[in-house]
Amino acid sequence: MAEDKAVTMEALEARMKSYVQRVDQALSSELKLYSHSRFHGPLVYSTEGGKRIRPVMLMLSAEALGCTDDSVLGAAVAVELLHTESIVHDDVIDDEKVRRGKVPFHVKYGYGASLLSADFVFATILAIAARYDDRRIAEEVSNAAMQMSEGEYSELTIDPEIYKLTWDEYLRIVSDKTASLFETSAKLGALIAGGNEKEVKALAGYGRCIGIAYQLKDDLLDWRSKDKVSLGLLKTHSESEVVGKMAAQAQSYAEEAKRMLIHIPRNEATIFLEDLSDFSILREY
Repeated sequence: MAEDKAVTMEALEARMKSYVQRVDQALSSELKLYSHSRFHGPLVYSTEGGKRIRPVMLMLSAEALGCTDDSVLGAAVAVELLHTESIVHDDVIDDEKVRRGKVPFHVKYGYGASLLSADFVFATILAIAARYDDRRIAEEVSNAAMQMSEGEYSELTIDPEIYKLTWDEYLRIVSDKTASLFETSAKLGALIAGGNEKEVKALAGYGRCIGIAYQLKDDLLDWRSKDKVSLGLLKTHSESEVVGKMAAQAQSYAEEAKRMLIHIPRNEATIFLEDLSDFSILREY
């Protein structure tokens, strides 16, 4: 069974490769606009590596609705930059020592640079959004940033050793801090492609479900980390119950994401979106 999973993951990552390369090229081009800035080197460092699943999801959502040109790349870069900055801040909050196999941003550049980089990143995202005639692009990215901040702050203020976190509270935090950017990524793809109201809503729902499944899987992989807010669930349930429920719910949300795609034209990109739901729960890192 483990061997089949490895083959499946390898195949999925191979199919993502061309999309990831396009994102990386667009990201590099965007950052080169600021090669004169002292933030350029640190931002290049912070964006190295990563799965790029959010921008890939954005590109596939647009492609599923018939948009295959480079108009999606700016928005794809914007969501990846927003994700990157959230990682920088997460690592500060959690005092991480390793990120993607290397020294975290705050260790290499300092806490001050970690805070200031957010201002610079948001300015670059604003510049990208301003290139789109559709004001909804900027509004959606802004809404995602606010929800992510709300989710992170909720997690920050909860001591899992003291507070008895309920399942609904846990899911609300997950929805805000993680699923909101997945939702925005898929929704932006639909908006840029000119999707109708039903298509935009379906892809947004797809993204949110994938985001929840993705974070549930993350928390399962990180379960032994003592400071994880999900540990608060242990106050009311046994560890085996919580782990079992998280695994089952991750699978359930991944399947729900697939069902959302019933409203989207059936094509190669849509099938790939279905497969990304499997990627969210099969990965082991």
